[in-house]
Amino acid sequence: MLEFDELEEALGLLRDRPTPLALYLFSRDRTTQERVLAVTRSGGVCINDTVTHMVGKDLPFGGLGESGLGAYHGKASFDCFTHRRSVLRRSFALDPKLRYPPPRLTLGTLKRALRFLLGS
Repeated sequence: MLEFDELEEALGLLRDRPTPLALYLFSRDRTTQERVLAVTRSGGVCINDTVTHMVGKDLPFGGLGESGLGAYHGKASFDCFTHRRSVLRRSFALDPKLRYPPPRLTLGTLKRALRFLLGS
């Protein structure tokens, strides 16, 4: 718990410390809420309540930096422990020679042509 007199003082204290696992803000002022959300980093945020944000099964719960990596609960658990890998697969059926440079072109010629085409 941080004690402060001005909001900017509290934001400065938060910036000077490692990223917290959770940030709890008690304020009715929507401008204050949005300001805190905009300038802070934390694993999660709970406004005008405490640990009940961990109860929502579909809200990801987790940290950043020293407070931990990743998140769990619902789909976030699946995403956290899943590696999505891109795979491009094409057929050899249609492989026009136009896709390949003529065999007599040198690498230098290809580089010059690419620079010309890209306008650099």
